[in-house]
Amino acid sequence: MSTPSASCPALFISAPASGQGKTTVTAGLARLLRNQGKVVRVFKTGPDYLDPQILAQASGQPVDQLDLWMAGEAYCRQRFYEAACEADLILVEGAMGLFDGEPSSADLAALFGIPMAIVMDVKGMAQTAAALVTGLAGFRDDIQIAGLIANNCGSQRHRELIEGALPATIPFLAAVPRDPELALPERHLGLVQAEEIRDDLEIRFEAAAQALESAGLLEALATLSPVKFSACTETLPAVLPALAGQTIGVARDAAFSFIYQANLDLLVQMGARVRFFSPLADAELPECDALWLPGGYPELHAHTLAQNAAMRDAIQSFFAAGKPILAECGGMLYSLETLTDYAENTHTMLGLLSGHGAMRGRRGCQGMQTAELPEGPIRGHAHHRSMAEQTPAPSAHGRRQRHPAPGEPIYRQGRLTATYLHLFFPNNPAAVARLFTRSDLAQSHSVQTTAATPQIEEPLHAAK
Repeated sequence: MSTPSASCPALFISAPASGQGKTTVTAGLARLLRNQGKVVRVFKTGPDYLDPQILAQASGQPVDQLDLWMAGEAYCRQRFYEAACEADLILVEGAMGLFDGEPSSADLAALFGIPMAIVMDVKGMAQTAAALVTGLAGFRDDIQIAGLIANNCGSQRHRELIEGALPATIPFLAAVPRDPELALPERHLGLVQAEEIRDDLEIRFEAAAQALESAGLLEALATLSPVKFSACTETLPAVLPALAGQTIGVARDAAFSFIYQANLDLLVQMGARVRFFSPLADAELPECDALWLPGGYPELHAHTLAQNAAMRDAIQSFFAAGKPILAECGGMLYSLETLTDYAENTHTMLGLLSGHGAMRGRRGCQGMQTAELPEGPIRGHAHHRSMAEQTPAPSAHGRRQRHPAPGEPIYRQGRLTATYLHLFFPNNPAAVARLFTRSDLAQSHSVQTTAATPQIEEPLHAAK
């Protein structure tokens, strides 16, 4: 039997470094094609939470993170195939510079044969931009360069100088004008969350779409040949209905929003009912069997979290009842006794885990790691600019992708699992099921063969 496949034009938006305008261009192009009635499926390379929020709003479609180490080649292959079956165009936004990381954006593009457009901030240079692009294009012989998108281009003459210096083998795709109205707002962990500036983003998306259309990018895209994406023939980790009949409460609001859509999808596929709640706005928890406190920006909302004593009492009672709680990064900070924000104000947190969290300026920690849990190893990543002090001895540490030094500490306090690591659930569904399963239900659910109708329920206040 032949392997199913689907063909679809695809473009990988890359850059020589971070901060070149990849997300602005990707979002603007997605909105431009969406305005024309096209279905655009967008993916983001690497473990990023903020860019996918922006890209999902721009495209009107869910955005998945693809990482060859964290998710695996088989997972990436299947997601590309599924997207190609429904999309008019697939866009992939790279991470950092196109050759940065192991694996890199170039590795992903090369593996699936996706041509790469290089976005470069050309402010302060002209012919040198052409030299840099030429060097990038020739660095590896297994990548296909679709051309250059010159961002922050100052004038028609500026464009002519760059285009004239490019070799004939590298097309000049578009010149994006120097316009602060196109830039996306940022803060200490990256872009500002889409939900906080939704209306402002709409204005920027439309402006970027108009700029890209005026720059002639659509004509350049018309020359793209379809890419053939084959369905995955490898065995993906088994997804059994191990969470059938269980309800998982997920914190989701402006303070807690670093949530992979793939994680939610997996919980549902395993039979769980997902119910969102807001630690900022709600006075009580939904009826649930387990809690997930994901990462986010609790430091920006620490005062409000501290003032919500009713929610604090509810989560403390949930913890005292011995029910499973997963607290990741910002969720872990919320689980500590106190959190000191950037203004050096200290706020009372949940106190489920002894210790104190504090922000620490621009210095931070990031990297890919495997969480070594009793339930099984789960791959993920760390990205934070805070520290946790006076905590108990960790039960384990994350295992770094390539470095022998111990990674992030992992704490166990009763049924609480707390760590700076953000876990990618599809990497090990069985371990995730054990992590969230109540001990009194674990045995019965391990032999369950049919799942209850899964669902995701929004809270009454519609917190996002």
